[in-house]
Amino acid sequence: MTADANFALGPGAEFDTVRVMLARWGALASGVGDDAALLDVPAGSRLVVSTDTSVENVHFRREWLSAEEIAYRSVAAALSDLAAMAAAPLGMVIALSLTDQWRAQIVQLADGFAVASRNLGIPIVGGDLTRGSELSISITVLGSVERPLTRGGARLGDALWVTGRLGGPLLALRALESGAAPKPAYRARFAQPAPRIREAQWLAAHGATSAIDISDGVAADASHLAAASASRMILELDRLPLMLGATVEDAASSGEEYELLVTAPGTLDHRAFEREFGIPLTAVGHVEAVGNHGQGLETQNRSQPVPLPRGHSHFSG
Repeated sequence: MTADANFALGPGAEFDTVRVMLARWGALASGVGDDAALLDVPAGSRLVVSTDTSVENVHFRREWLSAEEIAYRSVAAALSDLAAMAAAPLGMVIALSLTDQWRAQIVQLADGFAVASRNLGIPIVGGDLTRGSELSISITVLGSVERPLTRGGARLGDALWVTGRLGGPLLALRALESGAAPKPAYRARFAQPAPRIREAQWLAAHGATSAIDISDGVAADASHLAAASASRMILELDRLPLMLGATVEDAASSGEEYELLVTAPGTLDHRAFEREFGIPLTAVGHVEAVGNHGQGLETQNRSQPVPLPRGHSHFSG
């Protein structure tokens, strides 16, 4: 679905649903109505594309979040992948699989997408709509970047840096699964994560060499950085920045944080970053020579090796 105001959509229940969403989105949606979206990529830039899917009873439960929050969260999660590449958003495509019950809440879902589009600075340029047995939201985000950050650029001597404070999403999830109400600060981190788009661009401009967004847990994602960079990394768990009430173990394994883990020189001006964005930037480890230990990640607590904390995996037993 891609719809300029002057593009007439055909008849039928599917297009009636599309019209409802377009009426809620207004100028936030552009080019909707043709078979595909047309986007201009700035000269000298590369196109960055990523897709993220949120499925009911896998990524969320209906009783945990409002329809608006579910929609917003799905966009933020997808945009976090652009942030990890230091890319600027160009547009997003929304593919929805709706049950009849969820179709009755299409206005609320549309409003959640609209808030995300407006607040996060990414227009809606197309999508797809189908009936399904559960709510599934697939967001494809498109961005542009001149010099992308990748997972494979870490250099010997770099420090490991992490944005923000960790542990909130896990503490929210723990409360929700037990039937309790999470503390507001934890719930906000779970329901309305903030993709670090501008922060990533600042980090790239100030010498970051590799990056990943923390969706599986900082320890699990640090191991991905080490593997992609064919390097040996030390993650010092006792240096992780914690949300109030979180433990080191919570922070190390909390998934869906959508903070950034980057490698960059140890001289990076973290105070300038904190003044600019109002969140901490913390050195939590370093890249060292492979030596006899081999490539990979070693986790330490107070300089002593400890087992790698388990992160999130969709296909773990």
